[in-house]
Amino acid sequence: MGKQNQYRTEHDFIGEKQIPAGAYYGVQTARALENFNITGIPVSKEPLFIVAFAYVKKAAALANKDCGMIKPEIAEAIVFACDKLIAGEYIDQFPTDFIQGGAGTSLNMNVNEVITNIGLEFLGYQKGEYDFLHPNNDVNCSQSTNDTYPTALRIALYFKMNSYIQSLEKLQNVFTKKGKEFMDVLKMGRTQLQDAVPMMLGQEFHGFASTITRDISRLREVQTLLLSCNMGGTAIGTRINAPEKYPQLVTKYLAEVSGIPVTLAEDLIDASSDTGDYVQLSGTLKRSVLKISKICNDLRLLSSGPRCGLNEINLPKMQPGSSIMPGKVNPVIPEVVSQTAFYVVGADVTITMAAEAGQLQLNVMEPVISFSLFTSLEYMKNAVNTLITKCVEGITANPKVCKDFVMNSIGIVTALNPVLGYETAASIAKEALETGKSVHDITVLNRKLITQEKWDEIYTLDNLIQSSFTK
Repeated sequence: MGKQNQYRTEHDFIGEKQIPAGAYYGVQTARALENFNITGIPVSKEPLFIVAFAYVKKAAALANKDCGMIKPEIAEAIVFACDKLIAGEYIDQFPTDFIQGGAGTSLNMNVNEVITNIGLEFLGYQKGEYDFLHPNNDVNCSQSTNDTYPTALRIALYFKMNSYIQSLEKLQNVFTKKGKEFMDVLKMGRTQLQDAVPMMLGQEFHGFASTITRDISRLREVQTLLLSCNMGGTAIGTRINAPEKYPQLVTKYLAEVSGIPVTLAEDLIDASSDTGDYVQLSGTLKRSVLKISKICNDLRLLSSGPRCGLNEINLPKMQPGSSIMPGKVNPVIPEVVSQTAFYVVGADVTITMAAEAGQLQLNVMEPVISFSLFTSLEYMKNAVNTLITKCVEGITANPKVCKDFVMNSIGIVTALNPVLGYETAASIAKEALETGKSVHDITVLNRKLITQEKWDEIYTLDNLIQSSFTK
């Protein structure tokens, strides 16, 4: 097969390029492939972004038709192509790198070109016959990268957050379940890694569930910030090249086709350059992952040993833990979740710097913001699902170990404060530390400060964990 059949020639104002004959993308996408070989991760790896862009282009076509900017048959072809993308087709036609210069123009044109060529075939023409349907004049009519890219990003992130939140809800549920399962396991609470006062293992796991529940609420709150868009602002928010009423109309259509209550920003100048919502989203995500990582630290500590650590719980054994030490099993799942959290914290720094780097009427750094947010949400969703299925669901308790720690602890002396006073209780604690004797033996058998009956009254299970005042 000759070169003429393998390629078609397209041009832009820079010059001509040969485009693979079967490709639905065009010349500007081809230039992006040459210019931006950064991450090796194409936008096609995040189909939600493509779907969101299709929603934007479909809404724009409908609004442009109503405003008389494009003919009905052109709008029909564009809508047909957008529906194909929304259905998940042609995803492989989006090869542009996630991180790209130009504030996302390469991706916007990639979308315009693919929609155009699908639409051309729908109309009975060949790919590249742009006299009949044009990526700039028709598909990009009344638009700019500077309003389509951020709007598509917001919609995609809105849907992406749903997946992460759903994973957190599953994690919250499994910790709640474990909290109920372990509610009869007495253990020693610790502060600063030192013995503190008794509690139930179930209370500890219920606490894990509660902190995740709060983060779900915070994520839902920040998710609503993504519902404001700057469609119709075009280049810098002044609405240049957009007909009257178009911003309101395209936003209305966007809410209808996407199924989410998108609204038009009050100040399109401000909305075209401001990236504060992404900073807040990232910060809330960072809050979430840091607390999950803290829980993973706790799980590693509680399962440490098994002979020379706390050994209060058992994590599922996933793989041999050493190439040299036989029988060693490591807490690999909590470890990998924490490492993923560290990535998200680093991405948050990237987003912070990118938001600060905006200048005047545009922030050109949105591609790295999108990459950082999409990867953070995807990686943490995967990490949380791994934590659920390969760790938390299979955790078991060691009740005897937990109870022995409590009864051998000096921390239980705190319950004697109301009966004997702080000074006497402190002297008992000091003697216990110096001699290794138990608080019980010093108080009841040696010093005879209280009777065994009084001890039993003070150290009931309820008193140990509810801190009931006994005098």
